[in-house]
Amino acid sequence: MSILKLTAPCKDYLWGGNRLREEYGKVSPADKIAESWELSCHKDGESVISGGEYNGKTLTEYINENKSALGTNCDRFEYFPILIKLIDAKDNLSVQVHPNNDYAMRVEGEYGKTEMWYIVDCDPDAKLIYGFEKEISREEFAKRIAENTLLEVTNNVPVHKGDVFFIESGTLHAIGSGILIAEIQQNSNTTYRVYDYGRVGADGKPRQLHVEKAVEVTELCPPKYDTKPEGTATAIEGGTKTLLRSCEYFNVNKIEVKGTVKLSATEKSFNSVLVLSGEGSVGDVPAKKGESFFIPAGTGEYEVKGEMEIILTDII
Repeated sequence: MSILKLTAPCKDYLWGGNRLREEYGKVSPADKIAESWELSCHKDGESVISGGEYNGKTLTEYINENKSALGTNCDRFEYFPILIKLIDAKDNLSVQVHPNNDYAMRVEGEYGKTEMWYIVDCDPDAKLIYGFEKEISREEFAKRIAENTLLEVTNNVPVHKGDVFFIESGTLHAIGSGILIAEIQQNSNTTYRVYDYGRVGADGKPRQLHVEKAVEVTELCPPKYDTKPEGTATAIEGGTKTLLRSCEYFNVNKIEVKGTVKLSATEKSFNSVLVLSGEGSVGDVPAKKGESFFIPAGTGEYEVKGEMEIILTDII
């Protein structure tokens, strides 16, 4: 099977900057690029294949024609399981929460969202919100949203390049200003905002909040977390490999390529390769910083060559 290079749809949310355009080669007619959806079969923005036999087709169209490309480990999912993004937060994102699968399927008609963040880069004093600093009641949560005092009880975490955050559904969170991340998440675009810093959208009106739903789905106890990768850096032929996070929805490794690394897309799962830095090739396809590749299940062994930092995602 062919290795597919993907073109990412871009989003121009008001908190975004222009690092994805200036440093990662993203193209958009908008003034800013907040997100690029590097691996997406979501209706709100689909990856498009660039070059080769399937040039110009969406990844969804390709998969519909090549069912086995997902791999047998994806059989348990009702549709394409994950969504991978690059996110440039020039300003603070809204304080928000995502529902779990049961609630989201019942209320929104799509999966909930558990996600993982890898901090690609950040300002020296950057912080993000991760849950609450103490346990509160649902009544207090709703009251603080109404009175604009929610930030008095959120858990504010300093971030550093290379940190990993695992954001389970139900966890209150917000990416802070000056942070660039790679996000691997369930294939969902359901977000419930509870605080947005008094900002207004392009129509001059405050952006919609989703308080009632958020109060229903948010976990109110302080989360347990560790910002270190799940695994340690391990030497492999041609580089090093670090397990960032593995869960029921995705398996994510960071690989430092310094020469030739041999990888494999078995019949069990596709591979996704996102290049965070450097240049080289994925199989016989040239690759550089900011580019994303879909390797169909059953491709077998392939080589990644060059001097690159990549994020490798599959399903286990």
